[in-house]
Amino acid sequence: MEFNNTETFINENFLLHNKTAVRLYFDYAVSMPIIDYHNHLPPDVIAANQPFEGINEIWLDGDHYKWRAMRSLGVPEKFITGKDVSNKEKFDHWAYTVPFTVGNPLFHWTHLELERYFGIKTILQPSTSSAIFEDTNRQLLDITPKVLLNDMKVEMLCTTDDPIDDLSYHQKIAVSKEPGPEVLPGFRPDKIFGIQESQYLDYIESLGNSSNTEIKDLNSLFESLKSRIKYFHQNGCRISDHGLEFTHAIDFTHAKANNVLEKRLSGSLPTVQEASLFNSCVLYELFEMYSDFGWTQQLHLGALRGNNQKLKRQLGADVGCDSIGDFAQAKNLSKLLGMLNDNNKLTNTILYNLNPSMNEVFATMPGNFNNDKVEIQWGTAWWFLDQKDGMELQLKTLSNMGLLSKFIGMLTDSRSFLSFPRHEYFRRLLCNMIGDDIEKGLLPNDLPFFGKMVENICYNNLKEFINHKN
Repeated sequence: MEFNNTETFINENFLLHNKTAVRLYFDYAVSMPIIDYHNHLPPDVIAANQPFEGINEIWLDGDHYKWRAMRSLGVPEKFITGKDVSNKEKFDHWAYTVPFTVGNPLFHWTHLELERYFGIKTILQPSTSSAIFEDTNRQLLDITPKVLLNDMKVEMLCTTDDPIDDLSYHQKIAVSKEPGPEVLPGFRPDKIFGIQESQYLDYIESLGNSSNTEIKDLNSLFESLKSRIKYFHQNGCRISDHGLEFTHAIDFTHAKANNVLEKRLSGSLPTVQEASLFNSCVLYELFEMYSDFGWTQQLHLGALRGNNQKLKRQLGADVGCDSIGDFAQAKNLSKLLGMLNDNNKLTNTILYNLNPSMNEVFATMPGNFNNDKVEIQWGTAWWFLDQKDGMELQLKTLSNMGLLSKFIGMLTDSRSFLSFPRHEYFRRLLCNMIGDDIEKGLLPNDLPFFGKMVENICYNNLKEFINHKN
């Protein structure tokens, strides 16, 4: 499968289908800086700030979106994650895959990234693979991570970090004299909820070592977690994140949760019900701690992870074997937020939904708890919904059931330094939607008002949101 016309379809007005959209984008959206408040970029690479080894390092290695597409096309695994094939062979197999991704967001992402970072305006396919491989590798000889981030006008980004991380790379970035964005840690304690996992005791030991605490019961566990939150806070962290199938929120007592933990520390596995009780207690206590420190908290809900157990055993987690789950969300989420609200411990919160059938649930939940001191946001379309239809549907649903004008906009949620054109993609779709409604007479033709609204969604709303108690 090849394209005869090698010139890209991404022209100046890409995704902008009306004159008002063009004006909104170029007069207002395009100049706004980027705050990428949730991503998985490696802070050690930013701290070192050395030129990349090549295009594979920052484009193919670790990108499970691409891996998933290649597997679906039948590309042998050795050309996806194998260790004994060359970078050129892997790149050629990705180039072979790209034309088959038409209709998938990967087709748009791929060519936006090639053009925005490297000035390459040809479609990646087998006939252009060698030239693009050589050109990108040549350009990368002189490009560092901070240069890439600066070129995309990234002002600040928040990484995703385990509580046991010593944050030494963040400390190095903070004192660096090289120009670049502010890089802050994000507190992601997902492993603390894996009480049924075989490696749990090893993790508890590592957590205790990181806080100089012997974790022997529930109180010492909370003492250790609070110590790590304090340490993260001292190093600039103001945001936490949890990747969960659903919100843990069954009734618990500290005594019962302590019994579950002590059972696990003694070497016995808890039951599913016991694990759920323990996790509900820990999640609630963590959210109280976040409130005490004035943090923003995030809940990424609905992913069914690690479905291919064989591939998970071979390669580990986050290798392209996750999918949308069909978990119930509303009742537990409402219960947790309600408990926090009753105890005046609810802090700014961002909720992300992975199942599109739940969009209306997530759009209507924030309005139950928003007030003059606390703001709950339904976050941007996430993961499998991070594509044109998914983002447009999320924006329209939010408009119908919430306040689009207060939305905090886009993030990359990515491991790639080349993913920041996704902000441009989102901004173009946003401007096109608003411009289309203006030209249809559904909104007043007040360009300054809607221009300011676009600027707010792209940047200002988020800036205010994450600084609410700092």
